[in-house]
Amino acid sequence: MPFESMAIAGTTLLPLGNGSTDGFSSVIFFTTNDGDIGLNSILALTQSVTYPQQKVFPLLIFIVFIAFCISNLVSPLRSPAMAKDPVRVLVTGAAGQIGYALVPMIARGIMLGADQPVILHMLDIPPAAEALNGVKMELVDAAFPLLKGVVATTDAVEACTGVNVAVMVGGFPRKEGMERKDVMSKNVSIYKSQASALEKHAAANCKVLVVANPANTNALILKEFAPSIPEKNITCLTRLDHNRALGQISEKLGVQVSDVKNVIIWGNHSSTQYPDVTHATVGDKSVPELVKDDEWLKSGFISTVQQRGAAIIKARKLSSALSAASSACDHIRDWVCGTPEGTWVSMGVYSDGSYNVPAGLIYSFPVTCRNGEWTIVQGLSIDEFSRKKLDLTAEELSEEKALAYSCLS
Repeated sequence: MPFESMAIAGTTLLPLGNGSTDGFSSVIFFTTNDGDIGLNSILALTQSVTYPQQKVFPLLIFIVFIAFCISNLVSPLRSPAMAKDPVRVLVTGAAGQIGYALVPMIARGIMLGADQPVILHMLDIPPAAEALNGVKMELVDAAFPLLKGVVATTDAVEACTGVNVAVMVGGFPRKEGMERKDVMSKNVSIYKSQASALEKHAAANCKVLVVANPANTNALILKEFAPSIPEKNITCLTRLDHNRALGQISEKLGVQVSDVKNVIIWGNHSSTQYPDVTHATVGDKSVPELVKDDEWLKSGFISTVQQRGAAIIKARKLSSALSAASSACDHIRDWVCGTPEGTWVSMGVYSDGSYNVPAGLIYSFPVTCRNGEWTIVQGLSIDEFSRKKLDLTAEELSEEKALAYSCLS
């Protein structure tokens, strides 16, 4: 070990027990920069000044031996914790806008935490294979420390094999002149196929988040064709709408968005969704009390959140990508790591009949998360205005479900 890499740890005066003032040993210990005391280093770098020398030497050897033993006992306690096993995360439609924004967030630890290694599985359609390979090259070039591997493929079986988390971004978008049933038919076919691959090849207890629209009904189709995946493990994204609602209240009140808690998105990820601030708070005060504008809360606020996606398309000429990717990370992170005490979030989950919502729909509810499981928040009061909104969006979801099942037949 080079002398330049050593540091003086301390000097100890050792009495020899003969009562004389000249009976002391001055022992200088050196350690390496990582704090370890090595036997060779001590023997080589111990300087003793003894009076007389023959009385000190046995005691000096004893001190060196004790120091060496203590070093070997303490060193394992200073060692870094064992690294976690990588989590395999699937992103479908990975070469698209949202996928391109999402995969670096996952690789950086925003989705699963700054200490969780990941292996990314990226799937896209064959015409996007070259673009997908370009995304893989960029991930390699970014040298993310948490990224332990990348699978980029157009084969659903390869993409789904062993995945612990699946973020289903890919889908068939509605194009000009297409009927609603035509779009539904395309997506039913896609999600039936991908559900089969997840069913057979994903890891046990795989968590699934559907982002592609119609997200609620796509998630329902996936559930039907992946029966071995627990129904509680199949969700859809309404966190984007939830975050949009937080942002609107933050701007209205001039407060930090992190100070706004417990908004709710009820129902479908569509223009019938119901953004509800009845139970929302800033600090210890309710949002309606602070806003003092019921007309805005029941009209302008709701329509702004409902139509935010269309407004972004009009402004950017492209759909929401950055905010959708960020919200997908929020959804999975809270699901896996848990929601803060006293706080809920919005997730599209399988209805059990809570709040008189028909069972068997994928419907957005307020939920809390703990130990990797979500639970619908119970006992919230629902006024007449809210009841009508909850029923309206449930009706739309029931119609979508019937349309999707007609496509299956």
